[in-house]
Amino acid sequence: MSDIIQLLPDHVANQIAAGEVVQRPASVVKELLENAIDAGAKNIHLILKDAGKTLIQVIDDGTGMSETDARLCFERHATSKIKEAEDLFNLSTKGFRGEAMASIAAIAQIEMKTKQADAELGTCIQIEGSKITNQEIIPSPVGTNTAVKNLFFNIPARRNFLKSDAVETRHIIDEFQRVALVHADVHFVLNHNNSEIFNLPSGNLKQRVVNIFGGKTNERLIPIDEDTDVLKLSGFIMKPEFAKKKRGEQFFFVNDRFIKSPYLHHAINAAFDGLTERGTHPGYFLYLKVPTNTIDINIHPTKTEVKFDNEKVLYEILRAAVKHSLGQYNIMPALDFTKDKNLETPYSYKDKPISAPKIEVDPNFNPFKTESNFNPFQEKETKTTKSYASPSKSFSSKKNEGSWETLYNGLESIANTPVIENELNPQLFETKETKLVKDTFQIQNKYILCNLNTGTYLVHQHLAHQRVLYENFLANITVKEASSQQLLFPISINYSKQELHILKNIKEELESTGFMFEDMSKDHVIVSGIPTTISESQISMVFEQLIEDFQEDIQENSFSQLDMIAKSLAKTLAIKTGTKLTDVEQEVLIQDLFACKEANISPFRKKIYTTVTSKKLDVIFNTD
Repeated sequence: MSDIIQLLPDHVANQIAAGEVVQRPASVVKELLENAIDAGAKNIHLILKDAGKTLIQVIDDGTGMSETDARLCFERHATSKIKEAEDLFNLSTKGFRGEAMASIAAIAQIEMKTKQADAELGTCIQIEGSKITNQEIIPSPVGTNTAVKNLFFNIPARRNFLKSDAVETRHIIDEFQRVALVHADVHFVLNHNNSEIFNLPSGNLKQRVVNIFGGKTNERLIPIDEDTDVLKLSGFIMKPEFAKKKRGEQFFFVNDRFIKSPYLHHAINAAFDGLTERGTHPGYFLYLKVPTNTIDINIHPTKTEVKFDNEKVLYEILRAAVKHSLGQYNIMPALDFTKDKNLETPYSYKDKPISAPKIEVDPNFNPFKTESNFNPFQEKETKTTKSYASPSKSFSSKKNEGSWETLYNGLESIANTPVIENELNPQLFETKETKLVKDTFQIQNKYILCNLNTGTYLVHQHLAHQRVLYENFLANITVKEASSQQLLFPISINYSKQELHILKNIKEELESTGFMFEDMSKDHVIVSGIPTTISESQISMVFEQLIEDFQEDIQENSFSQLDMIAKSLAKTLAIKTGTKLTDVEQEVLIQDLFACKEANISPFRKKIYTTVTSKKLDVIFNTD
């Protein structure tokens, strides 16, 4: 039998390695930014075109490279960070494997210009698919200018797996923020399609957080600072009342490297236990400094997962430090049994002189006197009296009634007078006269058991309302002309630059649904008009859900941006599980559901109802 094992060609091996390092354009951005940081750059400019698919360019003012190093950096396992195996456990830099540039060069076209400070001229290298096509000496500023063009040009299958430009841009912004949050002393600029998204001047950590996530973040931050033998902890946590349902502002950095650690995240949640609503996640920006020999960062290709030697100790320190900061800044409720607040002097009376209270006595007062000049009903009837007493039986007494018992004359007529109230019975659905549903019964405020002419059905009320709203919104957007209501006072809502970038991308679609905007710049959105189907109090909730859906790639399952918006609005405004519905609301919901084009499937492809037949019941009870 002949030998079947053979060595792979270099270009194939490089493409396989590239599959581990370069998953999407954001992976290239991460590697290039980290190389610039390791080179000591103080100004880094990131330029993107078509979400990095066409161009990813990083310009820095770091140390640069010599002509030999510039060529050698594209070879596999060529690095200046480590020299022996022991160095892997004492790493203080970002990149160290020497695979990043070689992997990028295997699946893209690269042009790199670099120059050292003591060199008169720089070097320009052009590479296409791991092959150097050109190398020349050129005049160049100090630093490195790397342009990665046409990512996955030689692997069309990999390029087809990339998401939309909006999704890929969001991943790039995530990587950009993670690097920028660690290095607040570096000036970062991000441009996408000739539009500036971020311009982060150098400063302190708090300024960097505020510049990225908006001015609203400044008042929400609580500083944290703990120094122990095994851990030095610094950074900020967000106040509990600003916890969000989505995980977007949770950042762990270990030795200036972003990591993901569900175990340490659980420690933060444990510290906030009882202070945040269920299902919400507090925000934090925490920086951990640990000895380099106590962690292993070489367990994952992206280096976002690390292994600690003493995880349990770090967990307890982290939880205690967060609790301490919450208590130190009076965020956590406290009980002090040594003070009685009822005995404390009010602040407004602190400087006033103390005087004895005056006592006045009426010497002519006789509580047993049968006739009294005082008549509480001598005055005119108040509005309250007129509302409850009939005109023919007013209980206003004459002056100087002979007995105190006459004071209660007329009260009987008040007790028998019916109270007129304006009963408000808000309906979730418009009532319809035509009754197509025979009987309905709500189960656990979640399901509706209904009896129709065609049989008995068990309906999920939340999914059913999603389908009804989705088709209504889609019809209003695409077929009918969207109706809008003008707000008397425009509403201003603050967002981070990343969230604002998402809203700008779908501004035209939002306007077609009925939203009207006065301004959408800097870190806020001013809304002047909303669709008639949305209340003013729901604006912020609708936008937050839209942003979250956009970030979670839900639009990839939609036909268009309008379809995605209709789905998001339906999910946000649909009645929630646990909502008690009246009989009329149940009937109208079932009636509207079966009037839809696709009544059996929700907008997110979930089953809405099931048919309850005698055969199914026989199977449940094991009867014939």
